[in-house]
Amino acid sequence: MARKKRIGILTGGGDVPGLNSVIKSVTYRGFENGCEIVGIRRGWEGLTHVDLDDPASRKRYVVDLDRENTRTIDRSGGTVLHSTRTNPSRMKKLPAHLKDADLPSETGPKGTTWDLTPQVLRNLERLGLDFLLAIGGDDTLSYAAKLDGLGVKVIAIPKTMDNDVQHTEYCIGFSTAITRAIDAIDRQRTTVGSHERIGIFRIFGRDAGFSALYTAHVTSNRCVIPEYKVKLEKLIDLLLTEKRENPSGYALVILSEGAEWDGYTVQEYGEPDPYGHRKKASVAEVLADEIKRRTGEETIVSDLTYDLRSGDPDFIDKLIASTYGTMALDAVLAGETGLMSAIVNGCFELVPIPDPGLGPRKVDVATMYNTDRYRPIYADKRGLPVFLNRVAIPGFRPSWSPSQGGAAVRAAEPARVGAPVAAARLAPGRRKPAAGKGKGRKRR
Repeated sequence: MARKKRIGILTGGGDVPGLNSVIKSVTYRGFENGCEIVGIRRGWEGLTHVDLDDPASRKRYVVDLDRENTRTIDRSGGTVLHSTRTNPSRMKKLPAHLKDADLPSETGPKGTTWDLTPQVLRNLERLGLDFLLAIGGDDTLSYAAKLDGLGVKVIAIPKTMDNDVQHTEYCIGFSTAITRAIDAIDRQRTTVGSHERIGIFRIFGRDAGFSALYTAHVTSNRCVIPEYKVKLEKLIDLLLTEKRENPSGYALVILSEGAEWDGYTVQEYGEPDPYGHRKKASVAEVLADEIKRRTGEETIVSDLTYDLRSGDPDFIDKLIASTYGTMALDAVLAGETGLMSAIVNGCFELVPIPDPGLGPRKVDVATMYNTDRYRPIYADKRGLPVFLNRVAIPGFRPSWSPSQGGAAVRAAEPARVGAPVAAARLAPGRRKPAAGKGKGRKRR
């Protein structure tokens, strides 16, 4: 009898709503197909710090997943596997059981760092994992790309509220973050309006402005994004004009945390994290001070950051997260590796894991940001994918074409590869499904 496939799964970086939906869908479909699913706790730390000869350490970092212990996890946010921002390639401190290990190291002005990749490879082998599913943003997936280059069978699943992972139009957590931001801004309109002030909202977006731009799009506000340096005097004038013309006497603006303007660059502080990122000073507070100094106008500053990643996922994130998970499992069953679940041209697709050298995906200013009004571009959306942007992947050929009606070249119904995001496609010119379709089918 053939040995069951053993599949490891981990979540790295910041948590977002929808991660548990991925874990559950992988576990359920894995069991349906005779696979064993192994949860790696605390992200990449689970593969750098685990001592497989120590039962307590093994219990801390490794958990067998099944239908029973994942049955209800998709009903809440966060990640049952927990998470850390661990970079195995640049560890500043070794686990106690590896203090005498012979590992690659590099010493510089700020001390010594170790590359624990050899230990990660040993642990993957000792755990008997045939495949590894890595769920994360550009930092977590950069290490997944490294393992892929070393021959490890890896499938990636993108998640980040910033929605800035290359090769996909959507990352898990983005929709819920925008939904939370809309709710917070709409609630705070009453306070900002009651005091007739300018409301300044700071939102996640270290390198890319998708979160600020899409929040501004659906709340009809101005925004400042990292991809375009606005002119401060013009921004303030636009806000003051809007405030004067608003019957309620207020105006709002949404800033990405990495937003800049002529004469101001992002200020950073503190020690860098394992991937080299330092904390950013609040650009919202800086703008508030500038408005007060230049005009005497009062402002209200609100930081919409960690609250956006908390709580349960919305419908979009549940749908996409569970679909990304089943697509990843389908890739495993087909023996494929080095791929990432994604949305391309509005359709579910499996694409190559992005090259870390590409950096974060950026907003296309020319088609998405009005540089005169400092607002999203609302016109000319016909024919765009549902999330209003397209990704270009050099050399990549989609597995479907419109003439196929969304059918995947690789076939296999469960994969949903090539299916539109809504998981159904009407035939051209048809307003509703043909009569009788779907009747008599058994319920699943």
